Amino acid sequence: MDNLIFCLNATIPIFLTLLLGAFFRKVGLFTPDFVKQVNRFVFQGALPVLLFQDLGTSDFAGLWDGKFVLFCFLATFFSIVISIVISFFLKDGSLKGEFVQASYRSSAALFGIAFVENVYGDSGMAPLMILGTVPLYNIMAVIVLSFLKPGVKSIDRPLLKKTIKGILTNPIILGIVAGSLWSLSGLTMPLIMEKTVHNVAVLATPLGLMAMGASFDGKKAVASLKPAILASFNKLVLFAAIFLPLAVLLKFRGSELLSILVMLGSPTTISCYIMAKNMDHDGALTSNTVLITTLASAFTMTGWLYVLKVVGLI
Repeated sequence: MDNLIFCLNATIPIFLTLLLGAFFRKVGLFTPDFVKQVNRFVFQGALPVLLFQDLGTSDFAGLWDGKFVLFCFLATFFSIVISIVISFFLKDGSLKGEFVQASYRSSAALFGIAFVENVYGDSGMAPLMILGTVPLYNIMAVIVLSFLKPGVKSIDRPLLKKTIKGILTNPIILGIVAGSLWSLSGLTMPLIMEKTVHNVAVLATPLGLMAMGASFDGKKAVASLKPAILASFNKLVLFAAIFLPLAVLLKFRGSELLSILVMLGSPTTISCYIMAKNMDHDGALTSNTVLITTLASAFTMTGWLYVLKVVGLI
């Protein structure tokens, strides 16, 4: 019972905050334009500052784990490969690109950091997990959505170049790099700077989660519902079932294992829908997968966390 309470305490506040954002949108406190600006602020401002704070005030040299980063990269890569193989069994070939992206692409930055923070009080190994996954997420999303677009037989090279440039200037990646360099420099933050950084960083999780909750639309089309359920199963269950045991065999524990769980089993990120629509896909499968995974992950993430807690791995 104590383990179950621990897991519920870690997961339920996150989803209540998501629901709070949806409620604020319902009563008019959050307008679409406001939510858009909050999302922009979180991803370009508060979240990078949070990562800078966590890494800048830690021993990055001692925190670095090449084996962990490589595992995150390879697990993500093979999750994409598995998704592509499964996509060829879909009856509607036009859904392949959306299916693959929605199956593998986690909300690793916002949801992941919030989840790890809720358990350990800081982002732990999540920044290193982001380094190993997010660049691959974005590059492969462009390749998959371009190559598997209905009627298209070549990759959109200009968009691929633009994505690579976007990764190199991504505020989240820059926040990780800046925090790492600060830690390696051995400098101590002056008290004024420390408090200012904290005041911005503390906004990332609650604002980001509420904006995420306010972005959902329960009236989305029910088209492509069956493939969306399959993609949701991949995202929340299949990849975690395949790669979590491997992570345990490689002796990842604690914050490392929890970050890997987030990478494998967290909801599909909303940015999947934005990218799919901007690359001339229908978007219905993606929006349904985002909605299903966000709702269902309240149960699946609690279940995975409970299993890991009971066997003493976190």
